[in-house]
Amino acid sequence: MSLKDHVTHGCLKGNRGISRANRAIRRETVTSKSVRIEDLTVFATEVIRQSGQEALRYYGKGNPDVKFDDDLVTDAELFLKDLFQERLKAQFPEHLIFQYDKQNKGYSHEGGRYLWIFDPLDGVANFQAGIPIWGTSLALIENFWPIFGLFYMPVTGDLFYARVGHKAFRGEEELHISSQDNINDESLLLTHSRFHRYYHSTFPGKIRDLGCTSAHVCYVAMGRAEAAIIAHESYQDLAAARIIAEAAGAKIFKMDGSEFSLDDYLDGTRIDDHLLVAGTDTRSQILGYLQEIT
Repeated sequence: MSLKDHVTHGCLKGNRGISRANRAIRRETVTSKSVRIEDLTVFATEVIRQSGQEALRYYGKGNPDVKFDDDLVTDAELFLKDLFQERLKAQFPEHLIFQYDKQNKGYSHEGGRYLWIFDPLDGVANFQAGIPIWGTSLALIENFWPIFGLFYMPVTGDLFYARVGHKAFRGEEELHISSQDNINDESLLLTHSRFHRYYHSTFPGKIRDLGCTSAHVCYVAMGRAEAAIIAHESYQDLAAARIIAEAAGAKIFKMDGSEFSLDDYLDGTRIDDHLLVAGTDTRSQILGYLQEIT
């Protein structure tokens, strides 16, 4: 089954409740009156794969004499942003692109109803150093409602995607968060690089930093990791990964256990809070193993 088929014909998960279903129906109805979801899906799939393949021309070519090659990363990001802008202008000229740290004033309920959130490179340190865990993400919102999200890892060939109110997939594989009831010494917690500066941990399993936030979130979505702690993100960073995680059964929480609203950051401001990505049942267990360093 193709991505278009998955996104178009996936079923609502029964345990999400009538309210969630009604919201999904509303979004689907709005989309059908303007642009066909099939056309949007095909475009998103094609452009994210093309962007990923173009990024491979820069991959691993960072200057070995410096710790981080800013010039290479900047060149790659600018090229990929221009590529996406050109493709979008040719296919959907009336659509808008999310601008980081700006108010995106053209976005509205009327003419500017579609907003694409394109993050050309997540995991830039890995990208410039030739480490394969990095990727490109793309999400679409319409009338301030998220529609779908994709995350593509060109080196591994993994394409993660989900449509709101439907299932999440990696390629043809349906994704679900881990069904493990209790955390043990085989459990995996993914974290950001400076995690140990902020928390004392008694987590009994393995703690790893793979250097790519969207990959961390997607690995939670597919049950490879029980949870992920992320930090210093933005709406652009998390727009696609959030959709994939929620479709697989995970949520983004604040570190006090309360739910986090990514939509509050649509204005492009940075997210100061550290965040936990996990299943609702796993949340309390993970937080119980962590003590904030004061």
